[in-house]
Amino acid sequence: MTVVAGLVSRELSSTVVPLFVGDILWGLAVFLLMRFIFIQKPLTFTIIVSLIYAYATEFSQLYSAPWIDNLRQTFLGKVLLGETFFIGDLASYTIGIGLGVLVELSLRTLITSMYPSVD
Repeated sequence: MTVVAGLVSRELSSTVVPLFVGDILWGLAVFLLMRFIFIQKPLTFTIIVSLIYAYATEFSQLYSAPWIDNLRQTFLGKVLLGETFFIGDLASYTIGIGLGVLVELSLRTLITSMYPSVD
């Protein structure tokens, strides 16, 4: 749902939804994917890996070569690699990852309160 919401926000960005909303949702999607992959690792590990991945993807946009520029022109390339470097995107990714952390911590608290004997 996060990916779909992010893609829809990009289509509506110029008229209805601010552009940074898609970047926040991308950061959230990165966190959710990393949490799925590293579910057995501590939350701190997932946060760090998510930030490294998101930041590395943004900084990779500073690299230009015909092969990667052509890839960035495809739909999948735009979604996974982005098109142009913008320093403000780092803040949006951090906010998205932070939202993922807040959701996880809230769910943990809710589950613990509902099932106090479960470890």
